[in-house]
Amino acid sequence: MSCLASCFASCCAASTCGLCSTVASGISKKSARLAYCGLFGLSLIVSWILREVAAPLLEKLPWINSSTHTKAWYQEQAVLRVSLGSFLFFVILALIMIGVKDQNDRRDSWHHGGWIAKMVIWVLLVILMFFLPNVVITVYGTLSIFGAGLFLLVQVIILLDFTHTWNDAWVEKDEQKWYIALLVVAIGCYLAAFAFSGILFIWFNPSGHDCGLNIFFIVMTMVLAFSFGIIALHPAVNGSLLPASVISVYCAYVCYTGLSSEPRDYVCNGLHSKSSAVSTSTLILGMLTTVLSVIYSALRAGSSTTFLSPPSSPRTGTAKPLLEGDDVEEGKEKEKEARPVSYSYSFYHLIFALASMYSAMLLSGWTNSSESSDLIDVGWTSVWVRICTEWVTAALYVWTLVAPLILPDREFF
Repeated sequence: MSCLASCFASCCAASTCGLCSTVASGISKKSARLAYCGLFGLSLIVSWILREVAAPLLEKLPWINSSTHTKAWYQEQAVLRVSLGSFLFFVILALIMIGVKDQNDRRDSWHHGGWIAKMVIWVLLVILMFFLPNVVITVYGTLSIFGAGLFLLVQVIILLDFTHTWNDAWVEKDEQKWYIALLVVAIGCYLAAFAFSGILFIWFNPSGHDCGLNIFFIVMTMVLAFSFGIIALHPAVNGSLLPASVISVYCAYVCYTGLSSEPRDYVCNGLHSKSSAVSTSTLILGMLTTVLSVIYSALRAGSSTTFLSPPSSPRTGTAKPLLEGDDVEEGKEKEKEARPVSYSYSFYHLIFALASMYSAMLLSGWTNSSESSDLIDVGWTSVWVRICTEWVTAALYVWTLVAPLILPDREFF
């Protein structure tokens, strides 16, 4: 019987390895970016699971355990250690891919292939992080605050680039129906932004309480949305209502995530009775936004008009092969023309590294272990991070409108 069980286990292991090999070999160059996104998504799932179940296990590790630590601290440790493993994985890839300009570079095949080896390395890095002393994780947690902030900044720049690209694409069609579509979408976004802001007044300004701070946040969001439209339509500014309306909706959403992150016992958080549900929904939206931002950064990385462009290749366009007309060895092969890469591999992996830091902050409440361990992304640190992100978004958008007037010789988006 034991022999049969052993045989069955061996067959299952062989089948699993075969499945992994099939999946890995089936990843083509076109699907490689999605494969990296899938690996990043796997790191999020692992972090989330370990956050819920790893605390009792970490307490048994002598180099981690301490009688003074709370359950929330152990949850934070699990999240940070998985995040550090993913961060190192993508940083290593980013360093390896520096300077890749064309597909003839051997590193191009490294970027698109070797998935079994990459998965093994990622797993080993994550496991290794659980053997590091606490001081290393503490330092990484501190650095992750700044790395997550940088990711949010990149996220905002990507959003601004998206809105301007969207607007330019419809304007270039130069047809009445597309102008009408621009107007309809812009009006719809503005109505959504102001309606949502009105709902925030109901949720986060309960009667009978002095909620001046929440009122300030919400009113500022509405003022910013109104200002975006005024500045964009000013005759001296080459603006449009579509980007202004989209940024307004985004600012309203960020304001909501900030207010919903207020502590459970704060009387001005009208959703405090459903804090767990609200916190989980905010987490899911945050994770979804993170994954979409990473995917979009990869798709936009090939654009020649943005900071996401890959390094220029000296052998692009209609450049001829070096050995044109000459026979090469017995097969009379000709050297293939070097095709430039469509996006910056190094920048692409750097985005994942910063996103790993951001996801760690999202799951650990920005390393604020004083809050309840049952809540995610709750606390005043989370509130101010969100609100500051909204204000930075507003400042950057206004800058894209007025910068051409101040620096007419520079190109902005």
